[in-house]
Amino acid sequence: MTRSGNGPLSGVRVLELAGIGPGPFAAMLLADLGADVVRVDRPGGAGLGIDPASDLTNRNKSSVLVDLKQPAGVGQVLDLVERADVLIEGYRPGVAERLGVGPEPCLARNPRLVYGRMTGWGQDGPLSGTAGHDIGYIAITGALGMIGPPDGPPAIPANLLGDYAGGSLYLVIGVLAALQHARTDGGTGQVVDAAIVDGTAHLTAMIHGMLAAGGWQDRRGANLLDGGAPFYGAYETADGGYMAVGALEQRFYAEFIRLLGIEDDAPGRDDLAAWDDLRSAIAARFRTRTRDEWTAVFQESDACVAPVLSLREAPGHPHLAARGTFTEHAGLTQPAPAPRFSATPGTVRRPPARPGADTEEVARDWQAPSLATPAEQPRRPLRTTPEGTAE
Repeated sequence: MTRSGNGPLSGVRVLELAGIGPGPFAAMLLADLGADVVRVDRPGGAGLGIDPASDLTNRNKSSVLVDLKQPAGVGQVLDLVERADVLIEGYRPGVAERLGVGPEPCLARNPRLVYGRMTGWGQDGPLSGTAGHDIGYIAITGALGMIGPPDGPPAIPANLLGDYAGGSLYLVIGVLAALQHARTDGGTGQVVDAAIVDGTAHLTAMIHGMLAAGGWQDRRGANLLDGGAPFYGAYETADGGYMAVGALEQRFYAEFIRLLGIEDDAPGRDDLAAWDDLRSAIAARFRTRTRDEWTAVFQESDACVAPVLSLREAPGHPHLAARGTFTEHAGLTQPAPAPRFSATPGTVRRPPARPGADTEEVARDWQAPSLATPAEQPRRPLRTTPEGTAE
């Protein structure tokens, strides 16, 4: 089978207007899949506050520095838009329009452009103009309320559920679908409104179905998949580590209690009234050995048990190491591109782009000579809101 070099999106040009969070992650995913992604950074930075050399969401990208508060800067971006297939921006609604790079002027320059908009609340609605972060977005969708113990507050899943699952991935799906349409006979460009609240709500579709069918209770810690079942949860080990148990099916559960050593004493799993006793029995048994000892017991079994690893430990797990789930590039250990393709594999080709470092390269490759004449720089850096929106 013939394999190409840079991934299935090789030849697709993406223009990213710098921000933080889900927009850059979506652009990174497109870059990992082979797209030529140019990030338009602004003087003063995007507000993330980490060394750009370590910002993995900017890997596989090029960067140009443009002041969108100057007319020349707007012209430079529109010149790039004319040559792009996709644009991604994550400003608050109306900001791109005020800057002169909203959908109307961009689609006027390039009618087949896919204009991807990444926000928390969406482009309209009562909250669309207000500030927000992941925790608030997933809170109003019901997703946050599902996670955590029944006798405590909801557990906060970092910003993975809202920003990246409900936000970035839905933006990428929308952009690729719109790009397919734009490239068909008679197809046109369009605006993709990717709101984290919409994507996160969409992720709960199966749970809503179970709720409607009476198979899910609308409270935490009372259901099969939210820690309510004693055979689906995390248990502390003798050394303070944790083991994750997911022995849902009967045959996997039988293997689990056999290897755990409570096969003859465990209360019946189908007796809901005995679930507290079963949970106590499982917990007591796990506390008799260390995490590594239990890992060895369950290794390669069908008991559906795994050690709970930290971020630094994860790359060393034998399965992940064998698959190359993590990779090292430019001295940084990082997740490898995903998913995988048999004919057009993605790769980590470039380290995180440093703001403005690739202006000459982009001006040449995108045939945008206006970039070679930098716009007048502002006397002070742009001020940004906490979510990176230009003001």
